[in-house]
Amino acid sequence: MTLIRSISGIRGTIGGNPGDGLTPVDIVNYTSAFATLIKKQDPDKKTSIVIGRDARISGTMVEHLVTGTLLAMGVDVINLELSTTPTVEIAVVDLNADGGIIITASHNPRQWNALKLLNNKGEFISAAQGNELIELAESKNISFAEVNQLGQYRIEENYIQKHIDKILALPLVDINAIKNADFRIVVDAVNSTGGIALPPLLQQLGVKEVIELYCEANGNFPHDPEPLPQNLSEISDKVSKSDAHLGLVVDPDVDRLAIIDENGNMFGEEYTLVAVADYVLQHTKGNTVSNLSSSKALQIVTEKHGGKYYASAVGEVNVVEMMKLKQAVIGGEGNGGVIYPGLHYGRDALTGTALFLTHLAKSGKSCSALRATYPDLHISKNKIQLSPEINIDEILNKIRQQYAKHPINTVDGIKIELENDWVHLRKSNTEPVIRIYAESDSPHKADVIARKLLDDIRKIIKEESDTTLN
Repeated sequence: MTLIRSISGIRGTIGGNPGDGLTPVDIVNYTSAFATLIKKQDPDKKTSIVIGRDARISGTMVEHLVTGTLLAMGVDVINLELSTTPTVEIAVVDLNADGGIIITASHNPRQWNALKLLNNKGEFISAAQGNELIELAESKNISFAEVNQLGQYRIEENYIQKHIDKILALPLVDINAIKNADFRIVVDAVNSTGGIALPPLLQQLGVKEVIELYCEANGNFPHDPEPLPQNLSEISDKVSKSDAHLGLVVDPDVDRLAIIDENGNMFGEEYTLVAVADYVLQHTKGNTVSNLSSSKALQIVTEKHGGKYYASAVGEVNVVEMMKLKQAVIGGEGNGGVIYPGLHYGRDALTGTALFLTHLAKSGKSCSALRATYPDLHISKNKIQLSPEINIDEILNKIRQQYAKHPINTVDGIKIELENDWVHLRKSNTEPVIRIYAESDSPHKADVIARKLLDDIRKIIKEESDTTLN
């Protein structure tokens, strides 16, 4: 069993012993800590929190525990029920709520669930707030409301449609262009809430035919729900056999978007953001942001349009902070996460879909031809598991010294610029792991760079071990 407490939320596998898995005890503990954190910001105000969940099978159970705990804390609950992460983010602001809880483990398999925590701007809480939350939960310094101060409960229906309406009203979304393109699109929503959000969006955008694959919101994931190439063979076959123009895949909470071209080939998770940014920058001059582990292709496209590209530390909250600081007109993460501030500051696969389809329709190109207009770069993603006693910071410091002749960014781990290539090393916040991402103009070259750094790390560990033994 696993329970991971981090600034990005509380996630874990369902069941087991308290503190070891995401049990009812842990759900109540961290929900009450979050309510305490939010109530402290304005003690004289009646606090309200929006909740929503993806369709995974543990969702109803977790929802009941979260709802009951918030009411017991004297917090009013606005329940969107089955929803998406970006929909909840939008609703927090629309409904003037003080925060939000999204019950979803995002791309994790069915045995996982989580509490994603939002502030009153509908954005993920800060690192400082996350640390305070964990301290509150561990201290057990929680006070529940007396009977006359219990929270009120209401269901807010049809918020996904309200989300869709906002997307359709965006100036850069051209419904007529999409309608005239006569698109035939296959959708894989992995039997979660994308199934009740993406097909209706496509229909209202004027897509000629929507072919649904796993669009029942029953939580029975038919494959690993992370939208990576190795998990998407079925939709790839469906696109090519159906003579479709493209396929669209979302993760269970609909904040990541993967695209399959008309030949059944991956458009590339990094290139969802690149393509949408290309379109936005054609119409809105400005800057872009992605994290340090995302493709350099975004920088190339941004500079082509006369803008400046900036890299943030990994994590959506860091990307959003940098976007605001640099007044970026588009940003996100290289995992298919598009953040368009023209609607809200959160990864949003639905908004990404509408902007991408407008771009594709206006280009007059096939999906594969559009992809061919962008730099052909490849990322090799690796990690090395270390024993808990190893000092990861010391290893990274020695790598930095070893590559001191190259430009190095130390905002989040170490990113080394190698002429036209790069490699990024960062330690995990939850386990003794170093993640190594490398990018080059071929998969082989990217793998070679990553393997070189893996060998460097192993050599440092061996040298330290030999020194200790001597």
